[in-house]
Amino acid sequence: MKIYDYGGKKNICGERIREARVIQRMSQSELAAKMQVAGITIERDSISRVEIGTRFVADYELKIFAKVLNVDVVWLLADKE
Repeated sequence: MKIYDYGGKKNICGERIREARVIQRMSQSELAAKMQVAGITIERDSISRVEIGTRFVADYELKIFAKVLNVDVVWLLADKE
């Protein structure tokens, strides 16, 4: 399966995921653990790669990121202002 880049990145939500995580004073390991409890198998290094845009984020993962971080999916997809 070929995964395309958009603006040099594999996702557009990574910066927002990092922003929400930092605001909540949550480590990448804590976020990974909460994602795993919610049913998504993801490791800390994968969270790091999502945040810097080198890992693709599936739609079902995006939904759980939003739930775990208590933000709206649309906010995760919005351009950073």
